[in-house]
Amino acid sequence: MSAKDKLPNVADPWLAQPSTTAREAWRIFGIMSEFVEATERLSSVRPAVSIFGSARIAPDSETYRLTEKISRLLSDAGFSVVSGGGPGVMEAANKGAYHGKGVSIGLNIQLPHEQQANPYQDISQSFRHFFARKYMFVKIASAYVVMPGGFGTVDELLEALTLIQTNKTPKIPLILVGSAFWGGLLDWFRDRLVGEGMISPADMGLLQVIDTPEDVVAAIFQHYQTRGFDRLPVEHELLLNL
Repeated sequence: MSAKDKLPNVADPWLAQPSTTAREAWRIFGIMSEFVEATERLSSVRPAVSIFGSARIAPDSETYRLTEKISRLLSDAGFSVVSGGGPGVMEAANKGAYHGKGVSIGLNIQLPHEQQANPYQDISQSFRHFFARKYMFVKIASAYVVMPGGFGTVDELLEALTLIQTNKTPKIPLILVGSAFWGGLLDWFRDRLVGEGMISPADMGLLQVIDTPEDVVAAIFQHYQTRGFDRLPVEHELLLNL
């Protein structure tokens, strides 16, 4: 008897079992419903600024106050403000917009340890899947404002940066707030990524580093001053094929 004949009679571990296959197939419909519901609900939100940042920032911190002020200025200038809907920077972004003239939007994520939605949301949309949520951050944004944050913030930053770099989405303002916080990462980009030919030197121009709320708003308006906030036909096409 060969060694193979002595193995127990079990299903091939590389083949999904029928029950698993059925669950995966039905899960696709749940993913589709997230995209459809969010797209329909947020389709008229223009222009909008997506703000990213840490959930761990305390309300009495300078970063929280800075985020709230940026968001309030954007809201009063006519922008809708989009955050992840949770605490920290997300709450500050929604709070500033909520008390301004624009619409405050939270794209909340369901986590094993449930993320508590902050109370400063005119529109609250819930997601089970990170990729569907990130798609909506990109789809409705006229600009990105990135506050200090951790892995999630860096993930959102690099995703937005990659989509712009590869021409999968329109080139819109991508603003890092806090030169002291982001300086080390940008130095590494220049020294390693540009220095070793991983990216083009021109790719560094896709990012702006700004420290004051007023300059954040001014930079966004400057980008659109010669063309307006309406999307061009080619930009609509890019986002339809995202």
